[in-house]
Parts: sequence; C-alpha cells; structure tokens
Amino acid sequence: MCAQAHSNSNLPTFILLGIPGLEAQHIWISILFCAAYAIALLGNCFILFLIKTERSLHTPMYYFLSMLALYDIGLSLTTLPTILSIFWFNSQEINFDACLVQMFFLQTFSLMESSVLLAMAFDRFIAICNPLRYASILTNSTIAKIGVAIVVRIVALEIPLTLLLKRLPFCKSNSLSHSFCFHPDIMKLACADTRINSIYGLFAVLSTTGIDSVFIFLSYMAIMKTVLNIARQEERLKAFNTCVPHICAVLIFYILIIGLSVVHRLGKNVPLVIYSLVGNICFLSPPVLNPVIYCIKTKQIQRAVVKIFITTRQDQR
Repeated sequence: MCAQAHSNSNLPTFILLGIPGLEAQHIWISILFCAAYAIALLGNCFILFLIKTERSLHTPMYYFLSMLALYDIGLSLTTLPTILSIFWFNSQEINFDACLVQMFFLQTFSLMESSVLLAMAFDRFIAICNPLRYASILTNSTIAKIGVAIVVRIVALEIPLTLLLKRLPFCKSNSLSHSFCFHPDIMKLACADTRINSIYGLFAVLSTTGIDSVFIFLSYMAIMKTVLNIARQEERLKAFNTCVPHICAVLIFYILIIGLSVVHRLGKNVPLVIYSLVGNICFLSPPVLNPVIYCIKTKQIQRAVVKIFITTRQDQR
C-alpha cells in the first residue's frame, strides 16, 4: 500500500489547512491576508525602486537591502497562491510535486534571508569597526560574489532535502498543519524511516541559520565594543542608529523561526490553530515588516522618498 501511494502513477495529494475553527470567517480573514501581501509586495518593490533610482542609495548597505527585498518578494509569492486559494475558494488540495516545489522555494527564500541578514551584519561591522577600508573591502564585485555565494549555498543544501523527501512513501493521513508545504510537516506523514531526512534537515538548518545567527551575534559584540569606545555620545548614537533597522529585522526573523521550531517540537501538545497561525505569521511577517522598518528608521530612505515626492510635484506643475 505504501509503495502504491508513492508510485509515479499515483502520487499523494495533500490537504492544506486554513485556520481551524474559523472556516466560516475565511472570507473576512482573507482581507487581512490580502492587505498583508499588498504591503509586503508593494513595500519591497518600492524599496527596490528607491535603491535603483536614487544614486545616494548606491552603497553596499542598500545593495544588501535590495537582496533582502528580493527574497522577501519571493517568500511572499511562494505562499500567496495556496493561502489565498484556501481562504477564497476553499481549495485545500495540492499534489505531491507542487507541494515539493513550494516547499523548496519557501525554505530557499527563507534561508537566503538569513544569509543576507548575516551579510548586512558584516556590512555594519566593517562600516563601524573599520570605516577607512569600507569602500575597498565591500566593492561592487565583492557584493556580487556574496550574492552569488548565498544563492549557491542555499540551493545546494535544499536540493538534497527535496530529493530525500521525494523518495519517501506516504500512506498515513494526508492532512498538513499549515496553509503551505513545510518540510517537517510533510515528513511526519511518511510511512518509512525518516531519520536520514531529520538528520540532513537539522544539518541544513544548523549550517545556515545556526551559523548565521552566531556570526551576527559576534559581529554585534564587536560593533558594541567599538561604539562604546567612541568618546562623543552624539557620534555613538549616530553609529548605533545605523544598526537599528537591521537589528529589528534580525530579531523578527529569528524569533519567528525559533517560535515555529518550538511549535513543531511540541507536536501533539499544540492545538492545530496555533500551528496554522504561527506558520502564517512566521513566513509573512518579515516581508511585511522589513520595508516598513527600513522606511521608518532609515533617514537616507526618508530623504529619497521626499526627493521623489518633490520631483513628482514639480513635474506636475
């Protein structure tokens, strides 16, 4: 029976979850999700537009921010089809191959975001701790190499994870715990030994978000040491304020990832509604909040927005 469930002619179909207990309110809930996706997509596209058109933003810090915005857009577009199809059309079925594709891109963009946050921490470290060599270290070619390395690193880790999952037979319940396909969620439905999948999945997480978080922490320890050694308080605050948006983005990303991991570790002790809400919040909040934080907390972006607004008003006259 297990072998038949995963034969080429009869691949399993999974059932995605909306918000348990609130099925009658799905249409109304979809309004909140549509608003969140609109903010995420428009906000990150606006960040990309600003960085492309405003020459004062053509610096390493904003090149890394543009990478973050690109991955946030990818993350939003990955979950949008299944979430809105559930809330709008009550379409909860997804075939096995489509589920694997969504899982691959969901986890790829999420881990790429972690890598970019590390690159942004390195950028702040060089800018504050070694400002005289900032321009010579973070050249355009170096930034491009970092971007390519991030993509290669994550894709190389995620392809084996997807292939390992594809070899498993599925003959248990086909109901997932989220509105999208997530590796630990799919793996629990397999009717075979999943130790290899679990070990490799843990390795993939530790070698990306685990290592990234450690180096981000070490970078900020060095930054704090340098900032505290600055004599003038005004210069200290100026140096630290350049890090505030990035610190907020890091905290949002890692707190939500840790929360989702805890929920999955607790397993049966967690109500399905918590599974669903935590999962949706985890993968939707960073794309929504990151552009908002950077627009509110970054003076250079505010100046660029004002400049575009003034130019537009002058052109209209």
